[in-house]
Amino acid sequence: MKRHFEDLQLGSIELFCLAAEASSFTAAAQTAGVTPAAVSRSISRLEERLGSRLFVRTTRSIRLTDSGRTFFEQCRQALTQLVEAQQEVMGAQAVPSGLLRISIPTTYAHHRLLPLLPRFRELYPQVTVDIHISNRNIDFVAEGYDLAIRVRAQPDSSLIARLLENGELVVVAAPSYLQRAGIPQTLEDLPGFECIQYELPSDGRRIPWLFQVDGTAQEFAGAAGYSCSDDVLGGVTLAKHGAGLFQTYKFIVERELADGSLVEVLKPFGGRSRPFTLLYPHGRYVPHRVRAFLDFLLACRDEWAGR
Repeated sequence: MKRHFEDLQLGSIELFCLAAEASSFTAAAQTAGVTPAAVSRSISRLEERLGSRLFVRTTRSIRLTDSGRTFFEQCRQALTQLVEAQQEVMGAQAVPSGLLRISIPTTYAHHRLLPLLPRFRELYPQVTVDIHISNRNIDFVAEGYDLAIRVRAQPDSSLIARLLENGELVVVAAPSYLQRAGIPQTLEDLPGFECIQYELPSDGRRIPWLFQVDGTAQEFAGAAGYSCSDDVLGGVTLAKHGAGLFQTYKFIVERELADGSLVEVLKPFGGRSRPFTLLYPHGRYVPHRVRAFLDFLLACRDEWAGR
Protein backbone atom coordinates (compact mmCIF):
# COMPACT_ATOMS: atom_id res chain seq x y z
CA MET A 1 0.00 0.00 0.00
CA LYS A 2 1.36 3.42 -0.95
CA ARG A 3 2.00 5.90 1.86
CA HIS A 4 -0.06 9.08 1.79
CA PHE A 5 0.58 10.69 5.18
CA GLU A 6 4.35 10.95 5.57
CA ASP A 7 4.14 14.78 5.51
CA LEU A 8 0.45 15.21 6.37
CA GLN A 9 0.23 14.58 10.09
CA LEU A 10 -2.96 13.27 11.67
CA GLY A 11 -2.38 15.64 14.58
CA SER A 12 -2.75 18.60 12.24
CA ILE A 13 -5.97 17.15 10.88
CA GLU A 14 -7.26 16.67 14.43
CA LEU A 15 -6.48 20.31 15.29
CA PHE A 16 -8.19 21.41 12.08
CA CYS A 17 -11.34 19.47 13.03
CA LEU A 18 -11.33 20.93 16.55
CA ALA A 19 -11.05 24.44 15.11
CA ALA A 20 -13.80 23.76 12.56
CA GLU A 21 -16.16 22.43 15.23
CA ALA A 22 -15.55 25.40 17.53
CA SER A 23 -15.12 28.05 14.79
CA SER A 24 -12.17 29.22 16.87
CA PHE A 25 -8.42 28.59 17.00
CA THR A 26 -8.43 29.61 20.67
CA ALA A 27 -11.14 27.12 21.64
CA ALA A 28 -9.37 24.38 19.68
CA ALA A 29 -6.12 25.21 21.47
CA GLN A 30 -7.82 25.00 24.88
CA THR A 31 -9.29 21.59 24.04
CA ALA A 32 -5.97 20.27 22.71
CA GLY A 33 -3.82 21.81 25.47
CA VAL A 34 -1.64 23.86 23.08
CA THR A 35 -1.38 27.54 22.20
CA PRO A 36 -3.58 29.27 19.60
CA ALA A 37 -0.41 30.10 17.67
CA ALA A 38 0.45 26.40 17.48
CA VAL A 39 -3.01 25.63 16.11
CA SER A 40 -2.70 28.40 13.51
CA ARG A 41 0.76 27.23 12.40
CA SER A 42 -0.37 23.61 12.16
CA ILE A 43 -3.38 24.48 10.02
CA SER A 44 -1.28 26.77 7.82
CA ARG A 45 1.10 23.86 7.15
CA LEU A 46 -1.92 21.66 6.37
CA GLU A 47 -3.27 24.24 3.89
CA GLU A 48 0.15 24.48 2.25
CA ARG A 49 0.33 20.70 1.89
CA LEU A 50 -3.17 20.52 0.43
CA GLY A 51 -2.74 23.57 -1.80
CA SER A 52 -6.09 24.92 -0.67
CA ARG A 53 -7.37 27.39 1.92
CA LEU A 54 -9.44 25.68 4.60
CA PHE A 55 -10.51 28.78 6.58
CA VAL A 56 -11.39 32.38 5.86
CA ARG A 57 -9.73 34.31 8.67
CA THR A 58 -10.67 37.72 10.06
CA THR A 59 -9.44 39.52 13.15
CA ARG A 60 -12.48 38.31 15.09
CA SER A 61 -13.46 34.94 13.65
CA ILE A 62 -12.76 32.07 11.29
CA ARG A 63 -15.12 30.20 8.97
CA LEU A 64 -14.67 27.22 6.68
CA THR A 65 -14.25 27.69 2.96
CA ASP A 66 -16.20 25.39 0.64
CA SER A 67 -13.09 23.22 0.30
CA GLY A 68 -12.59 23.33 4.05
CA ARG A 69 -16.15 22.20 4.72
CA THR A 70 -15.78 19.24 2.36
CA PHE A 71 -12.44 18.29 3.95
CA PHE A 72 -13.90 18.63 7.46
CA GLU A 73 -16.89 16.38 6.73
CA GLN A 74 -14.61 13.64 5.43
CA CYS A 75 -11.97 14.02 8.14
CA ARG A 76 -14.46 14.05 11.00
CA GLN A 77 -15.80 10.65 10.00
CA ALA A 78 -12.30 9.27 9.38
CA LEU A 79 -11.05 10.38 12.80
CA THR A 80 -14.12 8.89 14.47
CA GLN A 81 -13.43 5.57 12.77
CA LEU A 82 -9.76 5.70 13.85
CA VAL A 83 -10.76 6.29 17.48
CA GLU A 84 -13.30 3.48 17.35
CA ALA A 85 -10.76 1.13 15.74
CA GLN A 86 -8.27 1.94 18.49
CA GLN A 87 -10.88 1.33 21.17
CA GLU A 88 -11.78 -1.95 19.47
CA VAL A 89 -8.19 -3.19 19.71
CA MET A 90 -7.83 -1.97 23.29
CA GLY A 91 -11.05 -3.67 24.31
CA ALA A 92 -12.81 -0.45 25.30
CA GLN A 93 -15.70 -1.28 23.00
CA ALA A 94 -16.30 -4.84 24.19
CA VAL A 95 -19.71 -3.55 25.26
CA PRO A 96 -21.50 -1.56 22.51
CA SER A 97 -21.65 2.12 23.44
CA GLY A 98 -21.77 5.58 21.95
CA LEU A 99 -24.17 7.50 19.72
CA LEU A 100 -26.13 5.63 17.04
CA ARG A 101 -27.68 7.89 14.36
CA ILE A 102 -30.52 6.47 12.26
CA SER A 103 -32.57 8.00 9.43
CA ILE A 104 -35.96 6.38 8.81
CA PRO A 105 -39.22 7.21 6.97
CA THR A 106 -42.33 8.04 8.97
CA THR A 107 -44.19 4.85 8.13
CA TYR A 108 -41.44 2.51 9.25
CA ALA A 109 -40.57 4.65 12.25
CA HIS A 110 -44.02 4.65 13.84
CA HIS A 111 -45.11 1.14 12.92
CA ARG A 112 -41.87 -0.83 13.08
CA LEU A 113 -38.75 0.77 14.57
CA LEU A 114 -39.85 3.10 17.38
CA PRO A 115 -41.77 0.40 19.31
CA LEU A 116 -38.60 -1.75 19.25
CA LEU A 117 -36.10 0.79 20.57
CA PRO A 118 -36.88 0.36 24.29
CA ARG A 119 -36.08 -3.34 23.91
CA PHE A 120 -32.81 -2.51 22.09
CA ARG A 121 -31.73 -0.09 24.82
CA GLU A 122 -32.55 -2.62 27.52
CA LEU A 123 -30.04 -4.90 25.82
CA TYR A 124 -27.50 -2.11 25.17
CA PRO A 125 -28.03 0.68 27.74
CA GLN A 126 -24.70 2.33 26.88
CA VAL A 127 -25.87 3.08 23.32
CA THR A 128 -27.73 6.36 22.85
CA VAL A 129 -30.01 6.61 19.80
CA ASP A 130 -30.61 9.69 17.65
CA ILE A 131 -33.56 9.11 15.28
CA HIS A 132 -34.17 11.28 12.23
CA ILE A 133 -37.71 10.68 10.97
CA SER A 134 -38.00 11.87 7.40
CA ASN A 135 -38.62 10.58 3.89
CA ARG A 136 -35.79 12.54 2.27
CA ASN A 137 -32.52 10.99 1.15
CA ILE A 138 -29.48 11.68 3.32
CA ASP A 139 -25.73 12.03 2.85
CA PHE A 140 -24.17 9.49 5.23
CA VAL A 141 -20.76 11.19 5.31
CA ALA A 142 -21.87 14.83 5.45
CA GLU A 143 -24.63 14.26 8.00
CA GLY A 144 -22.93 11.62 10.11
CA TYR A 145 -25.54 8.86 9.98
CA ASP A 146 -24.71 5.25 10.80
CA LEU A 147 -27.80 3.64 9.25
CA ALA A 148 -30.85 4.47 7.16
CA ILE A 149 -34.02 2.63 6.23
CA ARG A 150 -35.57 3.48 2.88
CA VAL A 151 -38.40 2.28 0.67
CA ARG A 152 -37.51 1.67 -2.98
CA ALA A 153 -33.81 2.31 -2.23
CA GLN A 154 -31.74 3.05 -5.34
CA PRO A 155 -28.57 0.99 -5.97
CA ASP A 156 -25.46 2.67 -4.53
CA SER A 157 -22.04 1.04 -4.63
CA SER A 158 -20.94 3.00 -1.53
CA LEU A 159 -23.68 1.43 0.62
CA ILE A 160 -24.48 -2.07 1.86
CA ALA A 161 -28.18 -2.89 1.46
CA ARG A 162 -30.08 -5.49 3.50
CA LEU A 163 -33.72 -6.18 2.71
CA LEU A 164 -35.90 -5.87 5.81
CA GLU A 165 -39.23 -6.78 4.27
CA ASN A 166 -41.49 -6.37 1.28
CA GLY A 167 -44.33 -4.21 2.53
CA GLU A 168 -47.60 -5.67 1.24
CA LEU A 169 -49.97 -3.07 -0.23
CA VAL A 170 -53.71 -2.93 0.44
CA VAL A 171 -56.53 -0.55 -0.57
CA VAL A 172 -58.62 0.52 2.40
CA ALA A 173 -61.57 2.78 3.21
CA ALA A 174 -63.80 3.60 6.17
CA PRO A 175 -67.14 1.76 6.38
CA SER A 176 -68.91 5.13 6.31
CA TYR A 177 -67.36 5.97 2.93
CA LEU A 178 -68.21 2.56 1.46
CA GLN A 179 -71.81 2.89 2.64
CA ARG A 180 -72.01 6.26 0.91
CA ALA A 181 -70.08 5.54 -2.29
CA GLY A 182 -70.42 1.78 -2.73
CA ILE A 183 -67.68 -0.85 -2.97
CA PRO A 184 -65.40 -1.06 -6.04
CA GLN A 185 -65.39 -4.51 -7.63
CA THR A 186 -62.79 -4.05 -10.39
CA LEU A 187 -59.98 -1.63 -11.22
CA GLU A 188 -62.19 -0.11 -13.89
CA ASP A 189 -64.47 1.12 -11.08
CA LEU A 190 -61.75 3.25 -9.46
CA PRO A 191 -62.24 6.47 -11.50
CA GLY A 192 -65.73 6.68 -9.99
CA PHE A 193 -64.35 6.79 -6.42
CA GLU A 194 -62.41 9.30 -4.35
CA CYS A 195 -58.87 7.86 -4.51
CA ILE A 196 -56.56 9.67 -2.09
CA GLN A 197 -53.15 10.16 -3.69
CA TYR A 198 -49.66 10.34 -2.18
CA GLU A 199 -47.21 12.74 -3.84
CA LEU A 200 -43.43 12.68 -3.62
CA PRO A 201 -42.28 15.86 -1.84
CA SER A 202 -39.20 16.11 -4.06
CA ASP A 203 -41.01 16.57 -7.37
CA GLY A 204 -44.76 16.36 -6.73
CA ARG A 205 -45.06 13.10 -8.70
CA ARG A 206 -47.98 10.93 -7.65
CA ILE A 207 -47.07 7.42 -6.57
CA PRO A 208 -49.21 4.99 -8.59
CA TRP A 209 -51.24 2.30 -6.90
CA LEU A 210 -49.95 -1.19 -7.63
CA PHE A 211 -52.19 -4.14 -8.53
CA GLN A 212 -51.97 -7.62 -9.98
CA VAL A 213 -54.54 -8.83 -12.51
CA ASP A 214 -54.33 -12.47 -13.62
CA GLY A 215 -50.63 -12.50 -12.76
CA THR A 216 -49.91 -9.27 -14.65
CA ALA A 217 -48.71 -6.13 -12.84
CA GLN A 218 -50.88 -3.07 -13.32
CA GLU A 219 -50.78 0.50 -12.02
CA PHE A 220 -53.41 3.14 -11.32
CA ALA A 221 -52.87 6.88 -10.82
CA GLY A 222 -56.11 8.82 -10.92
CA ALA A 223 -57.23 12.34 -10.22
CA ALA A 224 -58.23 13.02 -6.64
CA GLY A 225 -59.82 15.62 -4.45
CA TYR A 226 -57.25 14.81 -1.77
CA SER A 227 -53.50 14.35 -1.98
CA CYS A 228 -50.79 14.32 0.67
CA SER A 229 -47.02 14.49 0.52
CA ASP A 230 -44.06 13.66 2.73
CA ASP A 231 -46.09 11.61 5.23
CA VAL A 232 -48.05 8.55 4.07
CA LEU A 233 -49.84 8.45 7.43
CA GLY A 234 -51.79 11.53 6.35
CA GLY A 235 -53.53 9.43 3.71
CA VAL A 236 -54.40 6.79 6.28
CA THR A 237 -55.96 9.40 8.57
CA LEU A 238 -58.01 10.80 5.68
CA ALA A 239 -59.26 7.33 4.82
CA LYS A 240 -60.19 6.55 8.45
CA HIS A 241 -62.38 9.66 8.52
CA GLY A 242 -64.31 8.78 5.38
CA ALA A 243 -62.45 10.82 2.74
CA GLY A 244 -62.11 7.95 0.28
CA LEU A 245 -59.98 4.98 -0.76
CA PHE A 246 -56.26 4.85 -0.04
CA GLN A 247 -53.52 2.33 -0.89
CA THR A 248 -51.00 1.83 1.88
CA TYR A 249 -48.88 -0.82 3.57
CA LYS A 250 -50.80 -3.53 5.37
CA PHE A 251 -48.56 -3.42 8.44
CA ILE A 252 -49.61 0.22 8.97
CA VAL A 253 -53.34 -0.53 9.09
CA GLU A 254 -53.41 -3.99 10.70
CA ARG A 255 -55.02 -2.65 13.87
CA GLU A 256 -57.68 -0.69 11.96
CA LEU A 257 -58.49 -3.69 9.77
CA ALA A 258 -58.85 -5.82 12.90
CA ASP A 259 -61.15 -3.39 14.72
CA GLY A 260 -63.21 -2.56 11.62
CA SER A 261 -62.44 1.15 11.41
CA LEU A 262 -60.97 0.42 7.96
CA VAL A 263 -62.04 -2.20 5.43
CA GLU A 264 -59.88 -3.71 2.72
CA VAL A 265 -61.31 -3.60 -0.83
CA LEU A 266 -60.17 -5.01 -4.19
CA LYS A 267 -58.58 -8.04 -2.49
CA PRO A 268 -58.55 -10.15 -5.71
CA PHE A 269 -56.14 -7.62 -7.24
CA GLY A 270 -53.71 -7.44 -4.31
CA GLY A 271 -50.39 -9.13 -3.75
CA ARG A 272 -48.09 -6.26 -4.75
CA SER A 273 -45.49 -4.83 -2.40
CA ARG A 274 -42.60 -2.35 -2.05
CA PRO A 275 -39.24 -3.19 -0.43
CA PHE A 276 -37.95 -1.60 2.77
CA THR A 277 -34.16 -1.73 2.85
CA LEU A 278 -31.59 -1.17 5.60
CA LEU A 279 -28.60 0.83 4.34
CA TYR A 280 -25.18 1.51 5.87
CA PRO A 281 -21.82 2.62 4.45
CA HIS A 282 -19.39 0.16 2.94
CA GLY A 283 -16.33 -0.36 5.08
CA ARG A 284 -14.22 -3.05 6.65
CA TYR A 285 -14.83 -1.72 10.15
CA VAL A 286 -18.36 -1.61 11.57
CA PRO A 287 -18.54 -0.15 15.13
CA HIS A 288 -19.91 -2.45 17.83
CA ARG A 289 -22.95 -0.22 18.39
CA VAL A 290 -23.83 -0.44 14.67
CA ARG A 291 -23.22 -4.19 14.50
CA ALA A 292 -25.38 -4.71 17.60
CA PHE A 293 -28.26 -2.78 16.05
CA LEU A 294 -27.90 -4.57 12.71
CA ASP A 295 -28.13 -7.95 14.42
CA PHE A 296 -31.04 -6.79 16.56
CA LEU A 297 -33.07 -5.40 13.65
CA LEU A 298 -32.44 -8.40 11.41
CA ALA A 299 -33.64 -10.68 14.21
CA CYS A 300 -36.79 -8.58 14.47
CA ARG A 301 -37.19 -8.91 10.70
CA ASP A 302 -37.23 -12.67 11.10
CA GLU A 303 -39.94 -12.29 13.75
CA TRP A 304 -42.08 -10.22 11.34
CA ALA A 305 -41.61 -12.80 8.61
CA GLY A 306 -42.89 -15.46 10.97
CA ARG A 307 -46.12 -13.65 11.73
